Parts: sequence; structure tokens; C-alpha cells
Amino acid sequence: MKQFLSSCPYCKSVNIIKYLTSADYRFSKENFDLYFCNECDLLFTNPRPNENDAILYYDSKNYVSHSDEAKGITNKLYVIVRKYTLNKKLSIINKLHPQKGKLLDIGCGSGHFLYACKKNGWNVAGIEVNDIARKNAEELVNENILKEINLVDKNHPFDIITLWHVLEHIYNLNEYLLKINNLLNHKGYLIIAVPNHQSYDCKKYKQYWAAYDVPRHVYHFSKKSLEYVLNDSGFKIVDILPMIFDSFYISMLSEKYKYNKINFLRAMMVGLISNIKALNTGDYSSLIYVCKKIS
Repeated sequence: MKQFLSSCPYCKSVNIIKYLTSADYRFSKENFDLYFCNECDLLFTNPRPNENDAILYYDSKNYVSHSDEAKGITNKLYVIVRKYTLNKKLSIINKLHPQKGKLLDIGCGSGHFLYACKKNGWNVAGIEVNDIARKNAEELVNENILKEINLVDKNHPFDIITLWHVLEHIYNLNEYLLKINNLLNHKGYLIIAVPNHQSYDCKKYKQYWAAYDVPRHVYHFSKKSLEYVLNDSGFKIVDILPMIFDSFYISMLSEKYKYNKINFLRAMMVGLISNIKALNTGDYSSLIYVCKKIS
């Protein structure tokens, strides 16, 4: 069942306007509107499935972060690039906390990031709601992976908490971020990666932009809106880093959604132009936000 929202699900303002209509090109083919909040700058999917029904819009066999089966050229490229991005993610956390420590990865998927961190000397824990992905992660990492944040032991705070392309899936943002805040030690860092709807590739593909990924993504962030949300939950953004390869991967999927086939040359050109323009604007297709706990 879908739920239509007459106000912003985050700040509750009724000062909202319809932004565009996109579709679930990945699975159901249903149309979903996106609404913009003039108060907090958030873009959100509306209507959206009830939270308990959201799982119906995930096909784990084809959702590459839930499975190690890389079917199709775009998913195969995703797996190849993942090896590079794992090293980049490791370098970020090791720079923030060189002596290693405790790390929690929320939405850990099939566990590849956790596995890399554990091999690197980190004491790791993970959360994954999908049963198949959680089982895969437990087998890979040889750790018990929790199903929800409420099961995490609050008495042993973490040095680093990460959410790699997860926050956009979470329904109750403020409540969830406050729970994360309570799980961090007083010098802890929160690292969030999300798509950026201010990027050139988003503006190029419009409603066909694959990173809208409705209705699985219930929120769609800009730098301004995410800063608002994070400050409201006791965090301060201390650095913003690009995810260079996302523009190419998202452009390939967007080509498929718009034209029913992938024009690799055009997708590569759009991805390249997006990254070049972002050198001046900072609006890469996806961004990593490094956040410090301030309260």
C-alpha cells in the first residue's frame, strides 16, 4: 500500500511542491512523484510504500549490493569498480582513526567492506535488513550481522559508523540519526555516501536518472539538505569527498532506462562531463560526507 504525504516527512512543513515524476525502472515499472520541501530543501518520494511493504520493491537476486551474482554488464562493472572503492573507503577511515578501532557498517549488504576492514585490523560489526545479504555477509566476514539498529549494544560505542548509499532508504531520518549519534563515542565519526541530485548527470537524465531509484530511495539529497538534516541530529560535516565512478555507472543505467538500451560511449561522455563540471561546483554524482559528532 502506498502512502501520500501532504507535508514534508522530515520537517513537517506543508510548503511542498511537486518536482517531477519518475518510475521504478528496475522492477515494478510503477510511477512515483518526487516532491520538494521549500523549508528544509529535501526532495522526497511521494507517495511511497508503507515502510513494512518497502521490501516488496527489492529483488535481491538482481540487487547487486545484496548478492554476489554479477549479472549484466553494468553489474559486472560495478563489481570491478568495487575493488577500487573498497581501498578508497579504507583509506578514509584509516586517515580519520589511524590506530584502528571499532567500526559499524549500517546496510552492509553482502559484507565486502566489513571484510576489508576486518582484514585491515578493525573490530567490525554490521547491520543488514535483507536476509539473503545478511547471510552472505556472515559467511564472508565470519561475524554475527544484526538485522536492525535497535539490537546494537549501546554500552560499547564505535569510533566510526558508515552508511554507504543507505541513508536515502531510511524512512525516519531524524530518529535513526539520533540512534547513530548515541552509538558513537564522543570523538567518533559518521561517514555517509548518498547520490546528489544537483549533479550534471541528474540534470541531464531528469526523470530517468537511475539514482532516483524510486521507491527504494525515499529521500534524495543535495549538499544543502543533508547538512540541514545532519546538523539537526548533532553532526557537523567536516569534509565532502567525490565518488568519481558513480557518474559513469549511474549514466549507464540511466541510458538503459531512457532508451531501453545502453549507449556506452554516450554514458561515458555524460559521466566524464559530470565529473569535469563538478571540479568547480563540487556537485559530483555521489558524495561522501565525513561528519563529526558535536552533541
